[in-house]
Amino acid sequence: MSRYLALIIIMLPLAVQAQITAPGSRTVRYTTYPATPRTDPVFIFCTTGAGDTGTLSASSPGGTAPFTFTWTRYNEAGGGFTIPVRTESGVTSTVTGLAEGGYRVSISDGGGYSTELYAWVNLDHPVAQAALLHFTCDYVALDGTAAADHFTYYDPSTNASRRLPNGVRHLWSSTPASAIPYPDLEIDPITFSPPLEDVRYNLEVTDSFGCSTTSSFDYESIHVKAEFTAEPEEGEAPLEISFDDNSVRASKYLWRFGDDSVSTMPDPGIHTYYTPGEYTVSLVIESELTCRDSASVKITVLPSALQIPNVFTPNDDGLNDFFVPDKKSIRYLNLQVFTRTGNRVYHYEGGGEDLQNWQGWDGRIGNSERRAVPGAYFFILRAEGYDDVEYQGREYRGTVYLYR
Repeated sequence: MSRYLALIIIMLPLAVQAQITAPGSRTVRYTTYPATPRTDPVFIFCTTGAGDTGTLSASSPGGTAPFTFTWTRYNEAGGGFTIPVRTESGVTSTVTGLAEGGYRVSISDGGGYSTELYAWVNLDHPVAQAALLHFTCDYVALDGTAAADHFTYYDPSTNASRRLPNGVRHLWSSTPASAIPYPDLEIDPITFSPPLEDVRYNLEVTDSFGCSTTSSFDYESIHVKAEFTAEPEEGEAPLEISFDDNSVRASKYLWRFGDDSVSTMPDPGIHTYYTPGEYTVSLVIESELTCRDSASVKITVLPSALQIPNVFTPNDDGLNDFFVPDKKSIRYLNLQVFTRTGNRVYHYEGGGEDLQNWQGWDGRIGNSERRAVPGAYFFILRAEGYDDVEYQGREYRGTVYLYR
C-alpha cells in the first residue's frame, strides 16, 4: 500500500501543474528554486521576431465554477507577482500577448475556494549569423555565429536569478548544394572545393528546446575549373584526337599535347599522333580575374603489330571476303601474292591514308574481273610501323588458302 501512496504523492504536483497550459508553445521545462519548495513550468515559445508573444491558459484544479481568474506578472526589479495583467470570470481563462517573464494566476470561487498557479513564458529565438569571412581563387571561408537565447527566471522567495540551461547545434548548407567540410562541426568552415556557380550559403542554428533560426547570404562565384574530354583516348597510329572543352570561366587557354606542340585556342581542333606511345594532354586555363586551374588526359597510341591470316573466302557474303593483314600503327606495307607456279596475281604498296583505306586482296587477278581459282597461294609481305619496327623476312612469307 505504501508504494502506491508514494506514487500518488509524486504525481500530485504534476497534476496541479497540468492546470496551466501554454497553447502554441514548443516544449516545457521546469524551474529549480533554491529557496522556494515548488517547481513551476517554463513554457518555450519559438519566435521569429520582436513582436512575438506567448499565451497561457488556466483551469481550476478544484472549487465550483464560475471562477475569478486574476493574472499578474512577476516584477523582476522588486520581486513578487505584482504587475497586473487581467482579471476575468468563467470556467477557464486564457491570456494572450504575453511578454517574456513569470506569471501567477489566482483562482477563487464564490464558496471560499482559492488557489494559485505559476508559470514562466520563454520567447526563444537562437542567434544565427552567416557571413563571408574571406575568399580567393582556391577557397571560400565562411564566418558563422551560433548562440543560445538564454532565459532567466527568478526565485520568488529571494528574487535570485536563475538561468534555464540551453545549448545549440548548427548546420551549414548551400543552395544549390556545394562542398562544405564538416558543416555541423566547424562554425567557420573553409572549403577548398569552392562552388563553380553562384550559391546562397545558409546557417541553421537549433537549440536544446527545438527552436531554430536561419541566416543566409549570397555568394557570387569567381572560381574556375579546367575540364575537357578527348576522343578517342586510345588507338593505332596515326591517331586523330578531337577535344571537347567543358571548362568553367576560362578566358585564356594553353593546351600541351605531350609531343612538343601547344595551342592557345579554346578549340584546338583535331590533333594527330603518329608515333606509338603514351602522351599526357594538359589544359591550363585562366579567368579574367587570373584564377587558374588545370586538367589532363592520357592518350595511348598503340605500338605497331601485324598478324597475317592463312585463309579467306571471297564469295561476297560480307564475311572474310578479303585477304588483309590485321595491322596496328603500320606506316608502310607491301604485299605480293603469287600462284604456286610463281605468277603474281596481286600487288599492293602504300602508306598513310591510302593504307588506312586499303581493304586487302579480294581474290581477283590483278586489276581485272577474273577470279582466282580456289587453292593455295604464296605471299610475301613487308611492312614498317610508325614506331620504326620493320616486318620482313621468313616469318612474313607464307601460304594463304582461298576458298569459295
